[in-house]
Amino acid sequence: MQESHAVQKTMMIRTSRWSVVLHILSVILSSLHGCSARDTITVKSSVVDGQTLVSAENRFELGFFDPSRSSNVKRYVGIWYTSNPETVVWVANREKPLSDKSGVLHIANGFLKLSDKKGKVYWNMGQYKLSNVTAKLNDTGNLILYDVDVDGLERKIWQSFDKPTDTFLFGMKNDVNLVLTSWTSEDDPAPGNFVFKQDPQANRLVVMNKSITYWRSWRESGKIFELVNLNITEDDTQVHKNERIVMNFTGDLQYWQFNRSMRNWSLTWWEPKDRCSKYNYCGNFGSCNINSKLPCKCLPGFKPKVSEKWNAGEFVDGCSRNSTSYGTDFLSLKRMKLEYPESSSFTINNGEDCRQECLSNNQCQAYTVNATKNDRQLSCLTWTEELKSIQEDQDDGYDLYVRVPVSDIAPTSRSCLTCGTNLVPYPLSTGPNCGDPVYYSFDCDMDTGQLSFKTPSGNYAVTHVNPKASIFDIEIQAKEAVNCHAMHSSGSKILQLNRSSPFNVTSSCSSYFTNDSPLKSTIEVKITWKPPLEPTCNSSADCKEWPHSTCNITGTGQKRCLCNSAFRWDGLGLTCTPGATGQLRDSFNKSKRLPLYLIVSLPIAMALLCAILSIYLWRTKMVKKRAKQRKAHLHRYDTERGVKELMESSHLEGKDGTGIDVPFFDFESILAATDNFSDENKLGKGGFGPVYKGKFPGGQEIAKLQHRNLVRLLGYCIKGEEKIL
Repeated sequence: MQESHAVQKTMMIRTSRWSVVLHILSVILSSLHGCSARDTITVKSSVVDGQTLVSAENRFELGFFDPSRSSNVKRYVGIWYTSNPETVVWVANREKPLSDKSGVLHIANGFLKLSDKKGKVYWNMGQYKLSNVTAKLNDTGNLILYDVDVDGLERKIWQSFDKPTDTFLFGMKNDVNLVLTSWTSEDDPAPGNFVFKQDPQANRLVVMNKSITYWRSWRESGKIFELVNLNITEDDTQVHKNERIVMNFTGDLQYWQFNRSMRNWSLTWWEPKDRCSKYNYCGNFGSCNINSKLPCKCLPGFKPKVSEKWNAGEFVDGCSRNSTSYGTDFLSLKRMKLEYPESSSFTINNGEDCRQECLSNNQCQAYTVNATKNDRQLSCLTWTEELKSIQEDQDDGYDLYVRVPVSDIAPTSRSCLTCGTNLVPYPLSTGPNCGDPVYYSFDCDMDTGQLSFKTPSGNYAVTHVNPKASIFDIEIQAKEAVNCHAMHSSGSKILQLNRSSPFNVTSSCSSYFTNDSPLKSTIEVKITWKPPLEPTCNSSADCKEWPHSTCNITGTGQKRCLCNSAFRWDGLGLTCTPGATGQLRDSFNKSKRLPLYLIVSLPIAMALLCAILSIYLWRTKMVKKRAKQRKAHLHRYDTERGVKELMESSHLEGKDGTGIDVPFFDFESILAATDNFSDENKLGKGGFGPVYKGKFPGGQEIAKLQHRNLVRLLGYCIKGEEKIL
């Protein structure tokens, strides 16, 4: 028993030692396999599906892969990072995948070919009549095809860096021939819709969505490195192996850096960053604000070219000037950014030099003044073409001066000047010297061009002003998403204003996340303003912009441009229009008149109210009594007895029938109606005299009679002895 146990123990020790030996051999073989990993394809060696090439320093790998998630097999030959196989940087047969795993990459007749087991060629590259061709994958990710002569010297005949797919690797040529084409989708390497290239005419880098410009560098730039502010030379390639630029299938041009400590890729730059960064998103002269739910608006002094499309959220047509004249005034805009003009800048002494340069050119649309390095010199840049890709509220923006007649942005001397890209139409006021004092609820930050609405609960940024609709939008920041529907249904108010305020908060509310604060919700609220009273004045000279008005003192002792007789004030049109004198001017004025004129003590007000109520009740009673008497009187005329009484009464003795509650017709109108009592109009004759039919000019048909059997009495006539009903 003990002997048997000893034997078993000895066998276990030997088995354990043998396992250790096998493990060591496995490690050695794995090391040998790593050492033997090849980076070259020759005439005698190829790469079949399942095998790979690995660059000398184990940075890049070439082989077969299938990115699709479907059951259909699609095999491609590509290059990827060995540390991250999912990051494919180049694809050979992106338009023609293999449908099985029989693919082989080999060299034949001077060409590097990709074919299947049947010999069908899916991709090839090289030159004919070359007998000693090799393909090598180097540590920059470049697959190079060499022709080796008899002396062993290598001559480069082709390289993948000359035919990139969607990825730019450092070491590629950065010239006008550089073109990156996106994948169709995340799992389809076929050429997609987006192409990155250089526009040699404008010397700008562009992303095209088929035939449409999707994004364009806002200033002249012929180097892709300049986009991401990298100071890289053509020879500076070894330092930036772990960086790449990708034309993504989403349309984004992306710059990626590998984080060695985290062992992953970080997206550090991309364009377009948002919808406002897309090429001319709001059209010519349209300004884009990424922090606003409605991103586009026309610059002050401009209007949508196609209002219907603009109101529907299609901004591509842009805006046009309100008037054909450029004028001699400039709209001052802060923190703006737009596509640089094709003309080059020039040195100036001061900003006025740039302004005068623009005014001297009839085609000049705008200008800006930039400081050169160390602020030692100033440069002037002018635009003679329409302004494109305008973005506002940009941290890296600059002051922009757009040429616009002052009459297009401030139509009256009372109108406040624009604040940034927002008009401040009359009666809105940003200070004591413009607008209507009642509407002095706005503030303009001259440094940023931000218009704010002042309320008891705080100031809120104004994003849009619509003068025609008398409405403006404000933004309220919230720490979390807000359910506008719930706020409305519960009856809670988003923003409360004083009752005496000329502003009303509408029920419109929309909540959304802004671009710069994805964790904070922004509520956009629409506010209307009521039509104003007549403009204030000191003398009639102040009323010259409001025809048919004169400076007069109102009941409050304030002077206003009151409309002359036969005119009334139109608060919406801001003008005196023909109308009845003394008419109430609008709903806002009605609500304001009572407190202006009834500035009396409470007992007197109560007594006056009682007197007014008593008079109203007495008049109502008298009107009802008269109506009842008239009805009874007319009913008496509608009866046979009533007619007889009327014909025989003394009421018809007078010439004008004074005291009778029915219309009196003169004899001439009766003659005209009956054609001088012609026989054609005679209906017959009774005991009271002949009966005639007639017609008044208005078309009403009558019968003239002296008969008691009339249906209804319409009126009467007395002429001498004639008594006609």
